[in-house]
Amino acid sequence: MGTPAFAVATLAKLVQEGCNVVAVVTAPDKPAGRGMQLSQSAVKTYAIEHNLPVFQPIKLKDPEFLSSLSALQADLHVVVAFRMLPEVVWNMPPMGTLNLHGSLLPAYRGAAPINWAIINGEKQTGVTTFKLKQEIDTGDVLLQEIIPIRLDESAGELHDEMMLIGANLMHKTLVGYCGHHLNPLPQDAMSIMHGDIPIAPKLTTDTARINWQSSVHEIYNLIRGLSPYPTAFTSLEGKMLKIAKATYDDENATIAPGNFDTDGKSYLRFRALNGWINILELQLEGKKKMDVLSFLRGYRFV
Repeated sequence: MGTPAFAVATLAKLVQEGCNVVAVVTAPDKPAGRGMQLSQSAVKTYAIEHNLPVFQPIKLKDPEFLSSLSALQADLHVVVAFRMLPEVVWNMPPMGTLNLHGSLLPAYRGAAPINWAIINGEKQTGVTTFKLKQEIDTGDVLLQEIIPIRLDESAGELHDEMMLIGANLMHKTLVGYCGHHLNPLPQDAMSIMHGDIPIAPKLTTDTARINWQSSVHEIYNLIRGLSPYPTAFTSLEGKMLKIAKATYDDENATIAPGNFDTDGKSYLRFRALNGWINILELQLEGKKKMDVLSFLRGYRFV
């Protein structure tokens, strides 16, 4: 059960290792693009290419879907980047439902663990496999793998790295779990070791809006934590400016936070509380994303 490319890596790994994938459950096709033509999920595309049965329920409690799911007689369900499951689904197979999460649970439970780990300046994160239960991301942990976070790593780069590591971890989990070699560990027992547990709520417009009264380190982490999507933003001469990539320095200046400085040719930078954010890639409202040099060649400041 999964929808985006992140989930395809795990599905592909299980297929390649000879696991008996009896069916795939993914999101319904949705209109996309200028023509608003129906677009299928990455998981559905892979499933069709490999002749796997596909279910696309609009409602997970739909009686017809539940009947079809039950008829598969699956030993267990594997969930990666899907929506929240009702108990009637996750409790259906005799061996339960296993989930892959992009953090070292119990830290960063929630919808955006990759983004928040970088936004908060973490030096490492990881992937966790666990048994699903009703409360989101709270099930007993099966396996975990630590992933270092580079100082310049973006959420997109970490996503791609985590996608492959997570796929391998899920296969390793299935081998151990089905062989009765793993002992599920309640997260309550782990929480003692973590102290305050950070969470990973859904990203909002307020999350992405840059506060120039923050330190350069906080703003830099926000930019890479929201790159390539949804992208941190500010305003430039009255228009929204998304900042996809940047560097920072601690140079002092008398200019107030939030103001920008440029020579109109080679650099564009914004003043933060204690330094400068130097823009490398950006997207001005109504324009395509580009590097700063290309932007400066075509933009005329007021």
